[in-house]
Amino acid sequence: MRSADLLRYAFDQVHDTLHAALDGLGADDLTHRPSPDANPIGWLAWHLLRVQDDHVADVAGRDQVWTADGWADRFGLPFPPSATGYGFDAEQVAAVRVPSVDLLRDYADALHARTAEFLGGLSDDDLDRVVDDSYDPPVTLGVRLVSVLSDDLQHVGQAAYVRGLLTRS
Repeated sequence: MRSADLLRYAFDQVHDTLHAALDGLGADDLTHRPSPDANPIGWLAWHLLRVQDDHVADVAGRDQVWTADGWADRFGLPFPPSATGYGFDAEQVAAVRVPSVDLLRDYADALHARTAEFLGGLSDDDLDRVVDDSYDPPVTLGVRLVSVLSDDLQHVGQAAYVRGLLTRS
């Protein structure tokens, strides 16, 4: 198995798990917070997608799906299009009101297709390319993609957990 195939499989797992966490939910479910400062499913899903979009677009040298394909306008959130949710406080998290589960899933699908396209063109040697030299040691493409996967897996797991709390209450 090539490294790119393994990465593609890992991103497929995130995508499939996100769909499972969203299946059957309504728009109100996306804003449910188990406690006042807890992150709701809608924010967790939006944030993991935005971070993936931001980071993959950067290393691919492409525009983000969020802006290039008009998703920022469709979501209509009260933040600049560059916002990913990183560093958001509880009030900002609450302001992420995703219009519908379908819209969130459609953005996830568009982003997943773009991510898979990028990964499909990688060779094992590409993963050694330095993408950020502001760290010591510098960050390679392989390290950056694993970092994105780590963040995605944490947030999709959190979304599944909140869904479990929601459906059991």
